[in-house]
Amino acid sequence: MAKIVLDGVDKVYGGGVKAVDGLDLEIRDGEFMVLVGPSGCGKSTALRMIAGLEEISGGKISIGEQVVNDLAPKDRDIAMVFQNYALYPHMTVEQNLAFGLKLRGTPKAEIKQKVRDAAKMLGLEQYLSRKPAALSGGQRQRVAMGRAIVRQPQAFLMDEPLSNLDAKLRVSMRASLSQLHERLGVTTVYVTHDQVEAMTLGSRVCVLREGKLQQVDTPQRLFDNPVNLFVAGFIGSPAMNFVLADLETGDGGARVSFAGYTLPVPASVVDGKPGLSGYFGQKVILGIRPSDFEDAAHAQTGWAPMAVRSSVTEELGSEINVIFTIDAPPVEHKDTADLAEDAAEGETEAIPLIDNKALWTARVNSRSHVRPGQDVDLAVDTRRLHFFDPSSGLAIGHPDAAERHGAADLRKSG
Repeated sequence: MAKIVLDGVDKVYGGGVKAVDGLDLEIRDGEFMVLVGPSGCGKSTALRMIAGLEEISGGKISIGEQVVNDLAPKDRDIAMVFQNYALYPHMTVEQNLAFGLKLRGTPKAEIKQKVRDAAKMLGLEQYLSRKPAALSGGQRQRVAMGRAIVRQPQAFLMDEPLSNLDAKLRVSMRASLSQLHERLGVTTVYVTHDQVEAMTLGSRVCVLREGKLQQVDTPQRLFDNPVNLFVAGFIGSPAMNFVLADLETGDGGARVSFAGYTLPVPASVVDGKPGLSGYFGQKVILGIRPSDFEDAAHAQTGWAPMAVRSSVTEELGSEINVIFTIDAPPVEHKDTADLAEDAAEGETEAIPLIDNKALWTARVNSRSHVRPGQDVDLAVDTRRLHFFDPSSGLAIGHPDAAERHGAADLRKSG
């Protein structure tokens, strides 16, 4: 096992295109680090540079105590797991598992023992004599992981290993991966474009965008305290709702107004976000997560009311997504534009905007009787409101915002 450190790592392709731009990242010994971001953000390139499959254009990569910039992939003591399994079709499962060990001249008895141990760990014992064509996608992926495990490397590098599996199988394979990491404790770097996968697997998650690190933290802290609009909108499903709003203060305390609604801002929120009071009397971008709504009939006392008309409802069994419009345009910012572009690359067609009104989502209890086209009284947990600077897109009051993004122009309180 070993920690992996990327120190100012760049990757520049022909024409000056920077796929990775000054990436600083320390992956701790035994950690499960997930690199996540939209297509083309540099996550797979970063992984391939750690593996030695891509030359770095600048900076330094260390695995353990050794700088590996000039080391061949085979000398880095890492094992890769790819999304296409990369199994040898003419070999049995047992031969596939043993192949890398044979190349290294490992004694036969040791190979046999390691293969049996890995097969048992992964539930592949009954498939050892089969060839890959006779296996399901999930079984083939387990063989690919087994081939990495028998090597007992310093680190596992995994490039979207579950993306070829169906949704149900991905869920079970995520659980298997978590159990494997718990058991083996090997440093793992895992690339995915699926933020749900990132949140459920990662000890910490590194969010990348256009080759630059946006934020690295535990999944829960990324969700609760995103550093900017991009991270706020990328992490969480359904995505955070945004609107340009007026932040005001008066005899009744702080409040935020938008699209005909006014929500109180608790004093604890103002106090807990350094610099937020400096925005009184100005525009801010307000963010509210769908999970911070509730049907008012089932909400806690003290949550702020917000009456809306439901456009679409998605009944998910344990909860209902209520999709509605507000009388305000979608937020226009580079961060939100990048999010919209990434969403457009997915297979799901967006609901068309009506008269340039923003489309919001509230996630409410399944006991709610809300149906499409109905008026519904929602309630908002105002203790969990998010505020962003309209110009920079940085989270107001986030401790890392100024340091991580060099945002010296963040307003100070007073």
